[in-house]
Amino acid sequence: MDAYRILIVDDHPLVRSGICAMLELDKDLAVCGEAEDVPSAMAAIQTLDPDLALVDISLKGGASGLELLKTIRQKHPDLKTLAVSMHDEESYALRALKAGAQGYVMKQEGTEKIREAIRCVLEGRTYLSQTMTQTAVDHLGSGGVPRDTTPSSVLSDRELELFELTGQGREIAEIARIMNISPRTVEVHRSHIKKKLGLKTSTEIFQCSYEWLRERGMKP
Repeated sequence: MDAYRILIVDDHPLVRSGICAMLELDKDLAVCGEAEDVPSAMAAIQTLDPDLALVDISLKGGASGLELLKTIRQKHPDLKTLAVSMHDEESYALRALKAGAQGYVMKQEGTEKIREAIRCVLEGRTYLSQTMTQTAVDHLGSGGVPRDTTPSSVLSDRELELFELTGQGREIAEIARIMNISPRTVEVHRSHIKKKLGLKTSTEIFQCSYEWLRERGMKP
């Protein structure tokens, strides 16, 4: 049997190298290519025809891994995808599944968990941690309606990304560059965030986001 072909999509060369080294230990898994942003990932998918794309949530060029997952689902619905990220599982796992991923694993889990997640998805099953599996069940049990007003439950994908960048102390111009949007659009997103979270000022957004990141071990 030929080895499964894995495409690694991550904006950090060292991370890609580490995953490549890990997969070299498995004879039935082979890295067929690497990409750091959405355009290069889509080009690699077209030319390399991988069996699975390992997608980080944070990518270069403004568009996030969530946007890539949505594009893959639309243009290559048969390609299996696994989201792997440093981002807090509570904030992004369900979003990744909704975007089209068949699983979500945090990089902090280590190589064995990542390998386990890859095999799980290749076998046609969904991979989540035990904690997130229960969260997903609760979410479906509520009809997908948020039960609280936490950022992860009420903000859109782009709003949450901007919210976290704000907590990192990024200025409007830098956020605009990272997300590939205009400063005016940043302000519009911030207005929506304030309304959804019951905040009144940009300072309150920063304070709320800073605490959100700190509580989840995502150092601002």
